[in-house]
Amino acid sequence: MTRLVLRVLAALSVIAGLNYIVWRWTSSLNWGAWWIAVPLVIAETYSIIDVILFSLTIWRMSERDKPPHAPSGLTVDVFITTYNEDPELVLATAEAALAMRYPHTTWVLDDGSRPELRAAVERIGARYLSRGEEWVGKPRHAKAGNLNNALQETQGEFILILDADQVPYPELLDRTLGYFNDRRVALVQTPQYFGNVPENDPLGSQAPLFYGPIQQGKDGWNAAFFCGSNAILRREALMQLGLTNYVSDTERRVRRALAVGSRVVRRARRRPEARDPRVASLLESVERAIAEGTGRLKAGGSIGEATYTVQSQVDSAVRELVAGDLARMTGDLAAIRTELGVEDDPGEDLEGLDTAVDRLAARDLSPLGALESVKAVLDAVSVERLHEAQPVMPLSTISVTEDMSTSMRLHASGWRSVYHHEILAVGLAPEDLPSMLTQRMRWAQGTVQVMLRESPLTMRGLSWGQRLMYFNTMWSYLSGFAAVVYFAGPLAYLLFGILPVTALSPDFFARFIPFMVLNQLMFAWAGRGAKTWRGQQYSLALFPTWIRACTTAAANVWFGRPLGFAVTPKARQEGGVSPLRLVWPQALMAALLVAASIIGIIRWVIGASQGLGTLVNIVWAVFDLVLLSVLVGAAKYRGYDAVAEADPEASSVTQNDASPARKSASLGKQDAYPGEKNAVSHTKEER
Repeated sequence: MTRLVLRVLAALSVIAGLNYIVWRWTSSLNWGAWWIAVPLVIAETYSIIDVILFSLTIWRMSERDKPPHAPSGLTVDVFITTYNEDPELVLATAEAALAMRYPHTTWVLDDGSRPELRAAVERIGARYLSRGEEWVGKPRHAKAGNLNNALQETQGEFILILDADQVPYPELLDRTLGYFNDRRVALVQTPQYFGNVPENDPLGSQAPLFYGPIQQGKDGWNAAFFCGSNAILRREALMQLGLTNYVSDTERRVRRALAVGSRVVRRARRRPEARDPRVASLLESVERAIAEGTGRLKAGGSIGEATYTVQSQVDSAVRELVAGDLARMTGDLAAIRTELGVEDDPGEDLEGLDTAVDRLAARDLSPLGALESVKAVLDAVSVERLHEAQPVMPLSTISVTEDMSTSMRLHASGWRSVYHHEILAVGLAPEDLPSMLTQRMRWAQGTVQVMLRESPLTMRGLSWGQRLMYFNTMWSYLSGFAAVVYFAGPLAYLLFGILPVTALSPDFFARFIPFMVLNQLMFAWAGRGAKTWRGQQYSLALFPTWIRACTTAAANVWFGRPLGFAVTPKARQEGGVSPLRLVWPQALMAALLVAASIIGIIRWVIGASQGLGTLVNIVWAVFDLVLLSVLVGAAKYRGYDAVAEADPEASSVTQNDASPARKSASLGKQDAYPGEKNAVSHTKEER
């Protein structure tokens, strides 16, 4: 019955939304103020698409029964990833991991290579692993590189990945390994829950919608994805993925290298030294070899055959040229020695040797330009990945959010995933505004990187449902641009009396109000009592973060500008940047909205604007201000300990008090994976 009601609400919301947006495009645009009217209707269209995608997500919400029994005899490696976290924090997680009931091996993967942590880890009975010399001077790929290194050094059939702060329950493996009885299951994801979050959740860390209806909905489409921690993966699937991507990446590089090599050789043939018949013959041989190698690839031949064809023929041509040069040089040296009267070792006549070298150097015996071109081709078509620390990278390295990219590739390869809706670990959320912004920025940047580099809409192997589920998460980060337009709407009318619609007519309200009511009902029913308001606030309030994430990620993908990687601090950061400096765009926008509301009232009093228009836009401005107000509490927040001391009853469960009774609490990440949001009005439910 619950699913039926949800589907009815979803269908009605989509119908009402389409009815509203079609009318907006066809009958309501104020073309006299196109500069605000067109951006606003585009922003509304964006939000309607969000509604449609969210409706599709919850249409197939999975409700799994009791998990299958975990078979005995499986080998499991537990990876606890760390870089610069407090050793006490890491050890607490390691001790809890060692206490899990199902037999396993616990590894601490220290990307900080700290000897003192190694000693402490080994003292409690866990194993320690850091990167070797092969990584020196090579791309490290942050957390993905750390995990890829560990996969090469361990052998367990299954991998449990935990962040340094995620303390597992003893039954975690017993409750999840049974899903792998299905040989096509590669991933089991469990919720992320934070024990240091007060009930009012000032930083929006808890996510009762994502780790619940949204992940359950994705699970129904076989699109529940890896969220970086509290997940178990099948090693076979990861290694297969690494090999497959190695082959496809190598093929792409070889195709690109052959195309570039062909252009290089054509340019070399136009150089003056190419007039030498020997050089011309060499370059012609190289060009034929590249053409043959390219032809083999187009015909479906292997990469090895294509590269061997090019390299062997080029090597042969180069050897022939060099052999000819050496023969001529030998003859010239003999003639010079005879001419100079040197009969034995030419080193005995240093002055005569210098003369010989000068004469040889004056002759153009070595076509260096052509040889450089040949060497470039040989280097380019090499199948070795000498630029990487290891040739096979099972976890994706194309983004700072390796988790989403990896699971998308797994799904495209035919593997299945499972979302297990039960809290089985308790972690630590950011404890101040700067840390939270660092975390959200990294999530957003990584997700946009994946969208631009490997769009789910074009990735082969994904079903249409999987494409839309992944695209929904990526698409959500464009909300920052829509938010700016939603702020500009009330400002335009209250300050200048400009309406983006032709009129606030009965037609407008007859379409807009039913859509909003149905959308809110659908959202509330899907949340099943979860506190989702904080997510709605942050969806709009963090608009500068979303915009910056999109622009910097695009600059990284398109122009190679570095992003950097920052680990989210697990404790409050003392000192540093003032919170006001971090949120000055939001503060400025709030000031403009307040000033515009006052001016709007004055304009209405003196008869310069309509009463209905003023009322509607003031309500709109107040709504925006209420959403922005979340940053006031975030800036004042001094961490969980401060809240617990002031009001113990208002604080949430700590890691040491994570009782099983808490597992029945409403789950879900209302800020859809690192950032996925659900549009319930002109704002969206942000992760």
